[in-house]
Amino acid sequence: MGKIIALANQKGGVGKTTTAVNLAAALSAQQRRVLLIDLDPQGNATMGSGIDKYALNASINDVLLGEIDAQQTLQKTANLYDLLPANGDLTVAEVQLLQLENRELRLRNALSPLREKYDFIIIDCPPSLNMLTVNALIAADSVIIPLQCEYFPLEGLSALLNTIEQIQAAGNPSLYMDGVVRTMYDGRSRLSSDVSEQLSEHFGDKLFRTVIPRNIRVAEAPSYGLPVTQYDKRSQGAAAYNALAGELLRRESERQTQTVVNATVASNVAINQKTKLV
Repeated sequence: MGKIIALANQKGGVGKTTTAVNLAAALSAQQRRVLLIDLDPQGNATMGSGIDKYALNASINDVLLGEIDAQQTLQKTANLYDLLPANGDLTVAEVQLLQLENRELRLRNALSPLREKYDFIIIDCPPSLNMLTVNALIAADSVIIPLQCEYFPLEGLSALLNTIEQIQAAGNPSLYMDGVVRTMYDGRSRLSSDVSEQLSEHFGDKLFRTVIPRNIRVAEAPSYGLPVTQYDKRSQGAAAYNALAGELLRRESERQTQTVVNATVASNVAINQKTKLV
């Protein structure tokens, strides 16, 4: 069953969409089956994947409102991954979802038939807390937080962590944080270094070791409808996102191994207790 990852940050301009697109491409390049979901009305992940958001016959908006199946809305991209696209019509869903039953479960229910088809489903969330973000966090198994190493993005991080805790308490208790990814990092900046150090102290192993540098190739790639991993494979940005995908895969492998170990230990304890009773 595919793992659903929400890329979320309630602060805009932190590299969230760029990370969603490039992580999807990098995982696909490592022979993983990937679906990218654009859940932002701006449709930037759609355009950055080479799909014209103005020429869509159907979008994630129609899926959320129950007008079409997600399978029928999938778009094949030239970047190896599949896409559930979005455009400005998604603003309609923000309003209409509030009037529907089980409104917070719409995305989870829509994705249920697709989970077996993919190894990873990546959701690019809007940069605000609304019903779309709630749908993403209810549907997701985990959250990755892209964070620019500057003061204001850091200030907004606590609000996002509170939101995740509320979602865990209200409707998705198994939701966990994969980690924080430092984006647009400028090693020459004292501020970047200071913020990075604070993140390391606070999050420990929840902070991805991979750092996404500020790189002109990363900024140029979306205008060509390509991830940087295809736009300029030799760039620092491409190398960083490939490294991030590799680190995520290693973490997931370790997590699954630990889950098996924990289940085995729990089973052995139960057997021992039963034996003692006998």
